[in-house]
Amino acid sequence: MTVTTIELSASGIHLSRGGRIHAGARPADAGRDGWHLKAFHARTGSDVHADHWHVNTESDEIVSCVIGKIRLYLRPERPGRQGEVEEEIRLTAGTAAIVPRGRWHRIQLDIPSTIMTITASCGGRLESRADAL
Repeated sequence: MTVTTIELSASGIHLSRGGRIHAGARPADAGRDGWHLKAFHARTGSDVHADHWHVNTESDEIVSCVIGKIRLYLRPERPGRQGEVEEEIRLTAGTAAIVPRGRWHRIQLDIPSTIMTITASCGGRLESRADAL
């Protein structure tokens, strides 16, 4: 088998449960079992869907700042409950956070940044923020 380089910002990487790894614009096993690794450079809020909340219903998610500086926001577990506010986690180059399964979250850039995420291949949803930026 020939080993080739992968441009992470242009490819998704799918790690299947059986130990196989596929890379490409849309990996062959996307949507099936396994995990998906995605790395990308974000210049603006639209690159990270800053105007939306995201949730993973099937797994936890690792959000890592590879280069730059970002803020990860976790929506209150019970929105509307008095006193509960968004939780802010600041991530700088070389740091990561684990977002628990079922927890709504979003990313905001402090500066253009390279971000890497790892999560299960299925079960993700987006929801528009009422107070979109």
